[in-house]
Amino acid sequence: MRYPNADLRCVDMLEQRGLDRGVIAQLGTCQFITRHMNVVFQGFTGSGKSYLGSALAKQACQHRYRAHYIRMPDLEETWTAAKDKPAGREKWLRKYSTFTLLVIDEWLLDPPTDDVRSMLLELLERRYDATSTVFCTQYAKKDWHQRLGGGVHADAIMDRIVHNTLWIETGDVNMREHTAAAAG
Repeated sequence: MRYPNADLRCVDMLEQRGLDRGVIAQLGTCQFITRHMNVVFQGFTGSGKSYLGSALAKQACQHRYRAHYIRMPDLEETWTAAKDKPAGREKWLRKYSTFTLLVIDEWLLDPPTDDVRSMLLELLERRYDATSTVFCTQYAKKDWHQRLGGGVHADAIMDRIVHNTLWIETGDVNMREHTAAAAG
């Protein structure tokens, strides 16, 4: 995980962030996982998305769920490498579709290629209504369709995400800057 010591109980609830303590506490119960819901942490650079995603993955593990954290560029890289192995892409899809909780950080940081869009559609189809996915992103939902290239692939990917998702804005406070100022 990006932050192995991340803990939902230690999230800085700085008022300017606009985080709801009740929502964060509810996420800590992992009930969203039993309901096969997704979570989106959306906010500016440094607003704590990766920390929250790491904390949620750690919490899921403590509840004995199989969780995995990966950055979108690394997910794409492992997908590309899988094509050179016998049945590599099918094995890859099986692996990533069966994590009870999959945290994808830096979601849509770079627009995906056609190959990656096809992979995302297949992966999210396999995960839909069976597992939970956390997306950590700088982009608001209104920008996702364009970032996904528009068209039918973008429609289909969005359809498998937006209907059963809890959207949490992490605000515009740079927590790295805030933490450094508090320590100094």
